[in-house]
Amino acid sequence: MRIGLQEMKKRRIVIASVLKPVDDTRAFEKMAASLANKNQEVFLIGQPSQNQETNNDSIHFLPLKKFGRLSLERWLAPIKIAQKIHKVKPEILVVNTHELLIVAVLNRILFGTRIIYDVQENYWRNILLTNAFPSLLRPLIAAWVRLKEKVTSPLFQGYLLAEKGYEKEIGFVGNKYSVIENKVRLPIGFSRQPNSEKVKLIFTGTLSESTGVFKAIDLAKKLHELEPKIELLIIGHCAKQNALFDIQKAIKNHLFISLKGGDELVPHAQILEAISTANFGIISYPISPHIENSTPTKLYEYLGCRLPILLQNHVPWKQLCERYDGAISLDFSVFDGKEILQSMTTKTFYSKIQADATELTWASEEVRFLEAIQKF
Repeated sequence: MRIGLQEMKKRRIVIASVLKPVDDTRAFEKMAASLANKNQEVFLIGQPSQNQETNNDSIHFLPLKKFGRLSLERWLAPIKIAQKIHKVKPEILVVNTHELLIVAVLNRILFGTRIIYDVQENYWRNILLTNAFPSLLRPLIAAWVRLKEKVTSPLFQGYLLAEKGYEKEIGFVGNKYSVIENKVRLPIGFSRQPNSEKVKLIFTGTLSESTGVFKAIDLAKKLHELEPKIELLIIGHCAKQNALFDIQKAIKNHLFISLKGGDELVPHAQILEAISTANFGIISYPISPHIENSTPTKLYEYLGCRLPILLQNHVPWKQLCERYDGAISLDFSVFDGKEILQSMTTKTFYSKIQADATELTWASEEVRFLEAIQKF
């Protein structure tokens, strides 16, 4: 007979990352909080954050020293993380990047640690199909990453897939996986109270050309020409200095556009605060093969918060939003500003959504996550 979740044996669990902050929304607000509520002791390793306290005696932050994306410290980070893991001596280790696969496997071999790979990206596709690396190096780097994932796969107890689409994209996980999507976990008492005297647009999350930040800026500029009440808040982290420079250049002298974060990681609480005061959220990813089977985390966030969305016309995303009347779909490359403004002022949003709508929130994933941890 299966042991109930309420009877989970208390364990020390480490969730480790190289580039994500210790208070990353998936690792801290969702996974760690759910485990702590089941009497597990959780240690989070990652980049330092503005949040210094977890406000939960069962959750501990173990921040790294801040380092640059292409610095020597970046390449030494797995060693530093391995040292922190050794001090904690966890029974379960969850890693969410290919850079920590070898660290995880060594912990399994040397100490018997049970290891889980939280697959948040299909790195092979992302490296090959984006401009994150020079074109000549992309096939070599992608092949090296996928080789690590395949060679180490027999030693992993299980996999958590952040995207349902990964089931048909990634073969090395075999049948020992659970799909745990990135649905929003809202704080108690969250509500939206936008300013009725303005029309505030927000673009949140990773800031790069591949996430559509420049298309969002272009949209805001054209809408502002037609309606001076339009404002845009860009809030998130930009990992590449040249991309940040281009963003700053694009919004210079446009006082209705503001940037928060940029070269600094932004706590998720500030993202939710921005959502609570916004009128519309922008999801403007240029459609590319590397995201065709993915659902952006902020799509779940905006839907879960009942924030109307200006959405790139990608069929799976459009169909999801149509279930709730949550979005205006458009082609960010060719659009009619007057038509969009008309829809923004006349459309009734979220007329189809139920009061609880738990299928949009972490509540729909939490039970599967806890069962997966117990099974693995």
